[in-house]
Amino acid sequence: MIRVHVICEGQTEEMFVHELLAPWFAKHEIFLTPRLLGRPGHKGGKVSRNRLFDDVRLLLLNDPGAYCTTLIDYYGMENDVPGKSEADLLPTPAAKAVYLTEAIRSSLQEALGERGAKVEERFIPYVQLHEFEALLFSDPAKLAMGIGREDLIDPFRTIRDGFASPEEINNSHLTAPGKRIKALIPTYEKPLYGALAALEIGLETMRRECALFRGWMDRLAGLQPLAGV
Repeated sequence: MIRVHVICEGQTEEMFVHELLAPWFAKHEIFLTPRLLGRPGHKGGKVSRNRLFDDVRLLLLNDPGAYCTTLIDYYGMENDVPGKSEADLLPTPAAKAVYLTEAIRSSLQEALGERGAKVEERFIPYVQLHEFEALLFSDPAKLAMGIGREDLIDPFRTIRDGFASPEEINNSHLTAPGKRIKALIPTYEKPLYGALAALEIGLETMRRECALFRGWMDRLAGLQPLAGV
């Protein structure tokens, strides 16, 4: 049996793992357990180096029979996360993703010292570019239908058509995917609307439209049982 802890940025990502990812991976005999970032009383929210590394370190060292991955947003990530400032300067989502995940992995391994010998094997960092809501733009019509706003199909489609892929919808306090939705729906609540839309759209459409997300899923699907487990 292959077990994977998934550190989630917030309740929407946690739901996404529970409702969509976990059943998909269970068919491959891979069992995902979402864990909200942070300590009791301070769960979810901003992703900083210390909060992220504390959680990953705890899971890797306390459960040597499991893998650990992340489901956190690039947008809003603190600049003290290794590689974040440098990744901001890179031109494409793919370049940002490669640089950032390698910087996070390398920095964590260094922080763990001798105990980090197997981090390369057991830690698979993933950062959603640029937000969870990017996945929802995989199907603008189902996004609108999932949240009961079919009148927004065309505006959502216009946003999506402005980019080569949903993962390229850009990263700022005005233009990030979630900010674009909120501009059209001021009452937008990510945990509620995000969950409804994700269920309506489905994983296969997201995989087809979002290459980085698909690559992460494929990486997890290819995991092998850990030696000695």
